[in-house]
Amino acid sequence: MTIYNPANLPKNDNLNRFAFVVDVTDQIFIRKGKMIAFYGNLSFEAMGSSVIDMLARHAFNAPKYIHNFVVAQGQGQLILGDNGNDLACYDLDAANMTIRAKNLLGFSKNVICQESTLPGYLTLLGTGKVIASSNGPVHFMELPCRVDEQAVLGWADCPSPSYRYDYEHVKGFISTVGAMTGFTLSGEEKQVDFTGNGTVLVQSSELELNGSSTLSHLLAQLPMLGKEELSQLGMSIQQHSQQRR
Repeated sequence: MTIYNPANLPKNDNLNRFAFVVDVTDQIFIRKGKMIAFYGNLSFEAMGSSVIDMLARHAFNAPKYIHNFVVAQGQGQLILGDNGNDLACYDLDAANMTIRAKNLLGFSKNVICQESTLPGYLTLLGTGKVIASSNGPVHFMELPCRVDEQAVLGWADCPSPSYRYDYEHVKGFISTVGAMTGFTLSGEEKQVDFTGNGTVLVQSSELELNGSSTLSHLLAQLPMLGKEELSQLGMSIQQHSQQRR
């Protein structure tokens, strides 16, 4: 058993599959609640102070997500974790990478973060480090390809993808609800279509480690549905219930 201390911790590398050590020498954005331990003289500041706001205005162009992050600054070693998910660091060199927003754990201050044209994703631009979690190891695929929506972690140096539906498979109650809420049981119904040049980051599992049941996904999507969509959902539920009687 290895007992870690500041001298034997790795620098800007994985401690294991599930933890990553950031060697903090300046400022870095990290997601709230993902710090599991640290050594050194570090402070964590939420958006609000004038200095942090100036940094955020330059590097963070995603108002919907900005309050999910804090700025870690000072000198020390910061260990990140994400509920037992795999963690990895990606080095950008005058490049762009888009990551599923809930999987983005941190990025250096020289990287510009903005909302992707595809909802639920953040695009990172520039030169620096990006730390993200995934459900299992990440596989890199060349374009063109189609990927199960739930398995997509992100993509790099390629145009924003589009959705492709195979309506032959969109049948029955679960498929109908999946089409309306964005949750599908498999890639046969809805795929993300990547074209052009670049790389796709694919998770090993299409479902999250936590809260992967059909019901939990549906309930999580309800606040985003409009009145017409809720009405359609209600009619589908009523029709399905009658068929089961």
